Amino acid sequence: MEINNNRKQSRRRVGTAMLVVAALFSAGCFDPPTTGDVTGAVSIDGDPVASGSIAFFPVDGKSPTSGAEIKDGRFEAEVPLGTVKVEIRVSKVVGQKRLYDTPNSPVQAVREEVLPAKYNDRSELTLDVKPGDNEENFELSTKS
Repeated sequence: MEINNNRKQSRRRVGTAMLVVAALFSAGCFDPPTTGDVTGAVSIDGDPVASGSIAFFPVDGKSPTSGAEIKDGRFEAEVPLGTVKVEIRVSKVVGQKRLYDTPNSPVQAVREEVLPAKYNDRSELTLDVKPGDNEENFELSTKS
């Protein structure tokens, strides 16, 4: 009789555990990851990029885009899983212009892209983002 009671209690515990697991799944506690953490370095002709931006565009066109600031040659971004096109932009100040056509108008810096279009507007850079941590370093050149 005691063996039957132990079996009944074991079945109840298993049943209860299965209900808890099912509830957690339905509550989204075990949703599969949809992004990966991408970190890395960006250099141009061997020198770290002082500042710039990096953007990630999912090739499937269904996931959101993401991006990050490049600072002191490093970046960190949360990026959708799968293959993404990467665009890197780095600009430099090439002059100044007045915001308005008046003598006391504030002045704004005029910036120019440093990198060839193959790294941004017509990017040839791609990355396959996996769940978890992804490390990717970009060694770029200003020579076309």
